[in-house]
Amino acid sequence: MSDQRDSGTTPHHAHPGGTSPDGKGHGHGHEHENGHGHGHGHGHEGEQGSRRGLMAVLGRVVHAVAPHSHDSADKTDAALESSSRGMRVLAVSFAVLMVTAAVQAVIVLASGSVALLGDTLHNFADALTAVPLAIAFSVGRRAATRRFTYGYGRAEDLAGIVIVLLIAASAALAGYEAVMRLIDPQDMRAVWWVAAAGVVGFLGNEWVARYRIKVGKEIGSAALVADGLHARTDGFTSLAVLLGAGGAGLGFPIADPIVGLLITGAICFVLRDAAREIYHRLMDAVDPALVDAAERVIATVDGVQEVGSVRLRWIGHALHAEVEILVDHDMSVVDAHAVAVEAEHRLIHELPRLRAATVHTDPHGPAGADHHATLATHRTT
Repeated sequence: MSDQRDSGTTPHHAHPGGTSPDGKGHGHGHEHENGHGHGHGHGHEGEQGSRRGLMAVLGRVVHAVAPHSHDSADKTDAALESSSRGMRVLAVSFAVLMVTAAVQAVIVLASGSVALLGDTLHNFADALTAVPLAIAFSVGRRAATRRFTYGYGRAEDLAGIVIVLLIAASAALAGYEAVMRLIDPQDMRAVWWVAAAGVVGFLGNEWVARYRIKVGKEIGSAALVADGLHARTDGFTSLAVLLGAGGAGLGFPIADPIVGLLITGAICFVLRDAAREIYHRLMDAVDPALVDAAERVIATVDGVQEVGSVRLRWIGHALHAEVEILVDHDMSVVDAHAVAVEAEHRLIHELPRLRAATVHTDPHGPAGADHHATLATHRTT
């Protein structure tokens, strides 16, 4: 595989999804989600502005659960649509967790359970993790500028860091509460109501976890997946309340803190997975299978004699590619440009969530020619 770069004598093709950072149209205008469909982007500026902030998230709850469709005349831009899906997930999750915590709060007042009080406060806090993600999705919609030339998609990764810290805090709190209950066991009233509240907490968090993880994977948002894993850990915490209540009902109050320590260990494993996911995004890691797929796609394009370097990176929940291809050295600039455009077009269609591709052409031959000799001393890799 060749690692050749621009020599100044061959065309450099940058096709960022039909729009350049300065807002000017490119002329090809390819915007695809999951490799299909052309986004037209008609009349969504007002809608985009109206959804910013947490209050907008809450206001979208009714719309999120109501059926709706779009014909080809008013499909949104793929990035805006995926962000809108993320906002809907946050709105619904916020509502479900707030209802869950409210139900538990009523039982706390009736039972005086310290364990359930901690779980209730934890669920309220988990509902508020929607805030950093809502901010990230709103910021991520902003257009690229001359300072932030790749846009603001990285805001999701910053939100992911906040969520990982919240999971870590959850693990620390769960461990602390378990140890404190071992030192000073608490009596429990209305054991069956406390057990029921634990079930409510688990079901609410598990539903939210599945919803967040499913949509997060579909739109490529590592932060939303991490937040789903966080919700799942909170469901395990609620189960600890249930098991602790069962132990208290059977005359073994020490069961509650022991189970709490086991759940702390489970939260730590989830924390490891979430932290690894966010770390990979921050380090521009991608699945090697995506690189293999991109190379196979490019190799099938007529006029491509060899595939050079292929680089992929996530920006928010969209993939961006930088590709080098080798074409016949006698090919005209116009023909080389056509080959590059076709390579970009196929990549956008066939790689899931690829939003933009920069395709650079290098001349292949004649034998013994070094088209990058001038750059040889400037390369570090």
